[in-house]
Amino acid sequence: MTTLIPVLGDQLSHNLASLREADPRSSIVLMMEVGEETTYVRHHPHKIILIFSAMRHFAEELRERGFAVDYIQLDDPENGGSFTAEVGRAVRRHEAEGIRVVEGAEWRVQKALEGWSERFGVPVEILPDDRFICPLPDFFTWAARADKPVMEFFYRDQRRRTGLLMEADGKPAGGQWNFDKDNRSGPPHEGDLPSRCPVEPDAVTREVISLVAKRFPNHFGRVEGFGLPVTAVGAAAAFDEFVATRLPLFGTYQDAMVVGEDLLFHAAMSTSMNCGLLDPLDACRKVEAAWRAGKAPLNAAEGFIRQIIGWREYMRGMYWLEMPGLGAANALAATRPLPDFYWTGETDMRCLAESIRNTRDNAYAHHIQRLMVLGNFALLAGVLPQAISDWFLVVYADAYEWVEHPNVIGMSQWADGGRIATKPYAASGAYIDRMSDYCRNCVYDVRKKVGPRACPFNALYWDFLARHESKLAGNHRLRNQYATWSRMGTEKQEAYREWAKRFLDGLNPAEPGWARSATTE
Repeated sequence: MTTLIPVLGDQLSHNLASLREADPRSSIVLMMEVGEETTYVRHHPHKIILIFSAMRHFAEELRERGFAVDYIQLDDPENGGSFTAEVGRAVRRHEAEGIRVVEGAEWRVQKALEGWSERFGVPVEILPDDRFICPLPDFFTWAARADKPVMEFFYRDQRRRTGLLMEADGKPAGGQWNFDKDNRSGPPHEGDLPSRCPVEPDAVTREVISLVAKRFPNHFGRVEGFGLPVTAVGAAAAFDEFVATRLPLFGTYQDAMVVGEDLLFHAAMSTSMNCGLLDPLDACRKVEAAWRAGKAPLNAAEGFIRQIIGWREYMRGMYWLEMPGLGAANALAATRPLPDFYWTGETDMRCLAESIRNTRDNAYAHHIQRLMVLGNFALLAGVLPQAISDWFLVVYADAYEWVEHPNVIGMSQWADGGRIATKPYAASGAYIDRMSDYCRNCVYDVRKKVGPRACPFNALYWDFLARHESKLAGNHRLRNQYATWSRMGTEKQEAYREWAKRFLDGLNPAEPGWARSATTE
C-alpha cells in the first residue's frame, strides 16, 4: 500500500506528525511549489524565496533520511497550480491508496484538505499540527470557560503548562507574571546598537532568487537583500546568535524604533518558526536557560517567552475560534480604501515612510512598527479592515492568515468589536515620538495639534474617538480620553475634526491589483 504524504510550505519540520510514523518503504512525500500560493495574495519576493528555498532544502534532507520525495517545481510544465490539482496528479501517478497530511494552518487550506477524500476516492487522514504548544481543543476549552478570552490569562495558563519561568513553589519567576512595564524604553543610544550578519544565499537559494525575479517582477518588494535562514540548522544558528548577542537588551528596547535600524535587538525569527524550521518551545527553553545562567535579565526572557507562548499561541487559537467570521469582521464600519503610500512609501510622515521602507526592503517590521505606526494609521483613518489585512499578508515574510487575521483585523483594527483586544490600539503622535526618533526632522511637527504642519496623527486620533464615541465611550480603558475630549470645548473639538477631514480628503487610494491577482502569474 502506497501512502501519499503531502508536506506544505509551512510544515518544514522533521517532527511533523505525518512524517513521524511514516515508513519510507511505503510512503511518497509530495512537495509542491504552486502558483496559487504565490498569488492568492501577491506575496513579497522574500517570502516566496524563503518558502521555495526552504522546501527544496527540506526535500533533500528527507531524501537523505530515506524518503522518496516527489517534488514539483513552480516551472514544471505539468504543474497544476494548486495543492488540490497536484495532489490529484500524485494520487494517480503513484496509485496511492491513502493520504496522510497535517491539518492546514489557514482556513482555506484546511477546507481544501477536507475535500480531498471525496474528490480523489481514497481515505485521507488529517492529523493535528502538534508543533504548536497548545492543542486547539485545549484552547477552545479554555476560551469556553473564560468570561472573555483575554490573552494575559491564557499566557499564565501556558506558563503553568510548560513550566517556563516558573519556580518550584508554582509561582512565576521574579514574583510576577508580566514585566511589560520594564520593556518600554525609547530609542537606545547609538553605541548600544547591535550588528548582525545575514545568511549568505547558497546555490539552491540563488537559483530560487533567479526564478522569483523572473516570475514575479511586479510584486511589492525586491529580491535583493534576501538573507533569511532556509534550513533548520541555519535557523538554529541564527537563533543562538540572537540569544548570545541581542537577547540581553531585547526586553528593554523591544518597543523602540530607530531610523535606519531595521532589526534592532529583535530575533526576527518568526519567519523560521512559521514555516517550521525553528521549534517555538525549544526557542523558549533556550531563552529561559540564558536567564537562569545569568546571561540575560528576566525582563528580556519573559518578554520573549510571552510573545511566543502567550501572543503567538493565543492568536492562533483565536483565529480558529473566530473563523470564518473574523475574515469579514468590520465592527467600526470602516470603508476607506488603503492609501497608495502603503505601496509606494511616498509620504511626508517619516514614521510611516520609514516603516514602509523597512517592510519593502526586508519583508519585515517589528511588532510596534506594525501595530502602532502602520496599523494605528489605518485604524485612525478608517481603512477597510480587509484592505489593510491583505496588505500585511502581502508584505511580510512571516505572514500567514492564522496570524494576520487576528492581529490585524482583530487586535490592530478592532474590527471584531473587542473579542481580542480590550481597547482599540489608537494613539496620537506623542506615542510615536516617545518610542522612536522618527519625529526628528519630520516635515510635520509632533508638538503641533492642528494646522498644515501639525502631525496628522494628533488630529486623526481625536477625530477617531469622536467618530466612534457611541461605540467606544463605554470602554473603561478609554474613560480618561473621552473625559479629556468632553472638556476641550466645541471650538477645539471642531478644529481637530476639520484638520482630520482635510488630511483624509487629501489621501490618494491605492491602485487595484496590488494585493490580490485575478489569475496566477
